[in-house]
Amino acid sequence: MSNIPTGTLQDLHVHDGADKDENTVRGNWTNKTEYLLSMIGYAVGLGNIWRFPYLAYKNGGGAFLIPYFVMLVVVGIPLFFLESSLGQFCSQGPINVWKAVPILQGVGVAMVSLNIIVSIYYTVIIAYSMYYMFASFQSPLPWSDCFSWADSNCSLTPIVKCNTTGLPVTNWTQENGTCPLSNIISVPVQSPSEQYWDHVVLQRSSGLDETGPVLWYLALCLLLCLMVIAAALLKGVKSSGKVVYFTATFPYVVILILLIRGVTLEGAKDGIDFYIGSKSNLTKLTEAQVWRDAATQTFYSLSIGGGGLMALASYNKFHNNVFQDALVVSLMNAGTSVFAGFAIFSILGHMAYIQGKPVGEVAQEGFGLAFIVYPDALSKLPIAPLWSILFFFMLFTLGLDSQFAGIEVITTCLLDAFPKTKRFLVTVLTCAVLFVLGLPCVTRAGIYWVTLLDQFSTSVVPLIVILLEIIGISYIYGLQSFIADMEMMIGNKSFFFWLWWRACWFFISPCVLVVVLVWSLGTFEPPTYGGVEYPAWGLALGWCIVAFCFLWIPVFAVYKLTRAEGSLWKRLKSMCSPSEEWHPYLEVHRGERYSEERRRHRRNTVTLPDDGVIANSQF
Repeated sequence: MSNIPTGTLQDLHVHDGADKDENTVRGNWTNKTEYLLSMIGYAVGLGNIWRFPYLAYKNGGGAFLIPYFVMLVVVGIPLFFLESSLGQFCSQGPINVWKAVPILQGVGVAMVSLNIIVSIYYTVIIAYSMYYMFASFQSPLPWSDCFSWADSNCSLTPIVKCNTTGLPVTNWTQENGTCPLSNIISVPVQSPSEQYWDHVVLQRSSGLDETGPVLWYLALCLLLCLMVIAAALLKGVKSSGKVVYFTATFPYVVILILLIRGVTLEGAKDGIDFYIGSKSNLTKLTEAQVWRDAATQTFYSLSIGGGGLMALASYNKFHNNVFQDALVVSLMNAGTSVFAGFAIFSILGHMAYIQGKPVGEVAQEGFGLAFIVYPDALSKLPIAPLWSILFFFMLFTLGLDSQFAGIEVITTCLLDAFPKTKRFLVTVLTCAVLFVLGLPCVTRAGIYWVTLLDQFSTSVVPLIVILLEIIGISYIYGLQSFIADMEMMIGNKSFFFWLWWRACWFFISPCVLVVVLVWSLGTFEPPTYGGVEYPAWGLALGWCIVAFCFLWIPVFAVYKLTRAEGSLWKRLKSMCSPSEEWHPYLEVHRGERYSEERRRHRRNTVTLPDDGVIANSQF
């Protein structure tokens, strides 16, 4: 990937004012608040609402917080710190940061490829939220009862029949008590919210083979979502930084409102007890699955391995305290997950109370929680449309924040490669392409496409990318060199300060990643949705998506090796050493360590230790 010509750097200068850009070519965040809000908005997404609370409930309630925060400390924060530091140091996106280890530049391309796949279906999920938000502007809520769109299998209450003669007797009611318990049979039914989701919103087909037409209302919501995103990103971080003042803070207001309303409802205490209350099960800590769930939730919740952390941090000023930011954002993200769980389970507890069921029978995750169970619970509250509008607007803003960074990754890399291109043109074209690619996800088979993309793109791809990233920095570039780079930004730190981070980056985090990766590969199951299995060609396409992300790694490695000079061994050593273009973006920040003369000398004196690990401890 090309970089800004060195000659143009001579014209750059540093402004002393806090509101002025230090980097006049790429630009900077207007202030620290906008950066922190953008990072929090990127990290805090839909998973904090619809995945973490369910995982906590399933894995022992309050006991799950122990492995979760352990994984946050040994894996989450260290990797968040590492990625943010890389982006801030060189002021480049996730592709150009690999000028530190040129042979692994394909890892950066893999990050961008993964981001494109995720952006396609994630924007569709935001469109679902927008549709439900618009549908909530009516009373009663359209999913509050079995209206004209429902079939005979729709019911607000369970249906039971008495089988006294070998045939169901439909004129029996449970109240008259004339049927022996052994003859009572229950009839499978669907709630109105479930049928509304399947029959009205999705118009779900029988499977991936039956695509059906594009659903115009979902396509329109998808278009509106991308128009909002494009408008917010037209001026890059200068414009998105203003938008996040609302989009990053509004969800917290809604969560607080829902929590206050939820805890006043009957049955709320039971829901909270099931979440992380008195029914917490400490014996779950002995199960390896609990620790694996905690690790994977940490990776995905902090959005590590997607390139977004690097892209957003690349617009920081060089001496920004990136360590402090990593702690604040990581802890804020974890706290939001726990906080949101109280709001979710207090209302689920009320729903279970109304239906006379245990909380465990109504608790779900993912689409089931966001678009079936929770809307059903909200429809039973007084002034139901108000609560529904607030909830889905919250999901909408949560999704927007995460998608801002996702698309910023793509545009940042394109602008790093082609710096003379107009930003607004790149942003609009990127959103237009994502709209076209997202159209299969708003057909009648759309939910199958969304599930397919989600399952294959988030199963093992991020784990392998993160593992290669930490190997590249810790073992090839060298931790000593990396720490020296960071101290140029945040100042000299004591040996004991770096001791913990060295241990995490060199040993603890890679070991956890390897265990989780092997486990994920060993327990991988083909995706299904609603009990519908995918055809063989669909699964093959899923693996092609995985291959599409990983293909760039060997392709770029081979390309770099063929472009280098000398014997194969000399080429390998050269491509495992920082390129001459690896340095702080502004010349004023390079100092003696990255002076032109010293960088040329280092390029000519790269050595290979006897153990075969290419390390640049002297670099």
